[in-house]
Amino acid sequence: MWRPGDLVIRREILGLTPAGTPADDAVPWHGRAWLELPVRVVEDTDDHLVTFIPTGTPFTFPDGIWPTPDGVHPWSGRAGWTGHGCLMIQRPGEHHAVWHFWEGPERRFAHWYINLQTAFRRTGRGYDTQDLELDLVVEPDGGWQLKDDEFMEQRVAEGRFTADLVVWIRALAGDLMARLDSGDHWWDPAWADWRPPPEWSVQREA
Repeated sequence: MWRPGDLVIRREILGLTPAGTPADDAVPWHGRAWLELPVRVVEDTDDHLVTFIPTGTPFTFPDGIWPTPDGVHPWSGRAGWTGHGCLMIQRPGEHHAVWHFWEGPERRFAHWYINLQTAFRRTGRGYDTQDLELDLVVEPDGGWQLKDDEFMEQRVAEGRFTADLVVWIRALAGDLMARLDSGDHWWDPAWADWRPPPEWSVQREA
């Protein structure tokens, strides 16, 4: 387990399956990181891992020809994280994380973001996951909307996802949407009031 304040590296790995392995080792980008960033550990227990991306956290885009129209990561034009930072809660074995966002000079809580991603895998430096494209934006009043479903077939055409994986991702999103419709908010809403310690600073390496 990590301690509060530990700096670890979150990597997005292309080709990870829900089983936690690359879908096809013969595909050159499968199993490789195309985005790395340092995150602060807020809380690490048997039940969940809570990490925070401070404002200004730099992004690292490893070299490679990636499965996008221009061959680079979609965020490659961004130098680092903006806004008030992002708090992420993920539980072992679950293929999503609950992201928290704030806005405005008063740092008002804006919304939760249910980020579909493969279950996190611990590494020697941090943890790995793969973003699964679909997201659910959940407002403080409980309203929600599905985001980015229109890009799923494009991800298949690019080679990032298989058609079978898209079926699985959409089924996962359907299960989460049903839970939201039933009024089930399975995360602790008290995290919306959390604030990072003032002494935390952005660093590049763990």
